Amino acid sequence: MNEKLVERFRSPGPKRVLSLDGGGIRGVLTLEFLEQIETLLGKRSGRQERFRLCDYFDLIGGTSTGSIIAAMLACGHTVATIKTLYTELAEKVFRKSVLRKGLYVSKFPEKPLEQALQHYLGEETTLGSDTILTGLMVMTKRLDTGSPWPLHNGPSGAYFNPEQCGGSAIANRDFLLSKIVRASTAAPHFFEPERISVARNACGECIDGAFVDGGVSMANNPALQLFMLATLHGYGFRWSQGENNLLLVSVGTGDFSLGLYTDEVMGMPAAGLAVRSLMSLMKDSDALVQTMLQWMGRTLTPWVIDREIGDLGRDRLSGEKQLTYVRYNARFESGWLKDTLGMDMERETCAALEKMDDPKNVSDLAAAGMRAAHVLVRDEHFPATFDTGS
Repeated sequence: MNEKLVERFRSPGPKRVLSLDGGGIRGVLTLEFLEQIETLLGKRSGRQERFRLCDYFDLIGGTSTGSIIAAMLACGHTVATIKTLYTELAEKVFRKSVLRKGLYVSKFPEKPLEQALQHYLGEETTLGSDTILTGLMVMTKRLDTGSPWPLHNGPSGAYFNPEQCGGSAIANRDFLLSKIVRASTAAPHFFEPERISVARNACGECIDGAFVDGGVSMANNPALQLFMLATLHGYGFRWSQGENNLLLVSVGTGDFSLGLYTDEVMGMPAAGLAVRSLMSLMKDSDALVQTMLQWMGRTLTPWVIDREIGDLGRDRLSGEKQLTYVRYNARFESGWLKDTLGMDMERETCAALEKMDDPKNVSDLAAAGMRAAHVLVRDEHFPATFDTGS
């Protein structure tokens, strides 16, 4: 890791964090928001042609599809380049086969995804590489132990350097970036788990862990995890809390809070009911993350959590706000789309766009994302307090 980045982590002053949700192919919606943010901040910087989001954000993190975007942004890629990657992924990765149904083997082979990640991130790039230009967190889960693993490049992290690891653990800085991002995208049913060597035994032989999609944890929306990463003493960043000290911008992949009819649920086969239950759990986790951050933070883009607690505009967790919080997403409900974006979309179309692995949805998701970004992203969501001055 280069000294300039270490100095950036440890320097005083406000810090900026970008959080990117999981959601498979629906990451194309995220990219539309990011392109609008990139344009806005690029104009403000006075060097739009050379501006990159890693110039502004001190820490970028993501889960699953969000980890792909986060890693590429942290390595200095433009949003336009990442859009090119997603076009490739839609065509090559999510190619259906009559021989793969996701029952006995994963629905999709991992090789095309591995090759794309190695091409764009580099075959030899590690988490501690100088080619990573800002803070990066890749959210994954080690399924053999059942433990969430937020892998990051904070130089003071307990497992980042060999001298900090102690014992037999392999330093996180030596993990291949393409491999841990692939692990973060290894959604059960869709892709096989990723095997990563995490330690060595007394004979020097590698001890491996089995890693799956970080969305299987409570961090498919990794915003709260990133807030903890940035501020909790144990993670090593130890950045100051406060509404003028920490800006957290969170970007979703679409909110599909679509209700089902009672008879639909009662008539579901067991496999379908299990999948729907897991997706419901992920939505509950997302709602909890948003509730906590809107409760703790000065929220510039309040979202209604539910009809009982509203958007928490009258609630305070403590005497002072602990961060400034911004959340961008598109709610795929006919009423919200019509009222907020001026878009007409039927319930059935909204339901079809919920799929995380259907390339046919790319153009519709991109169109909705572009419209939502133009309507929702505003200059005042990036207060002058957090300008980089560069």
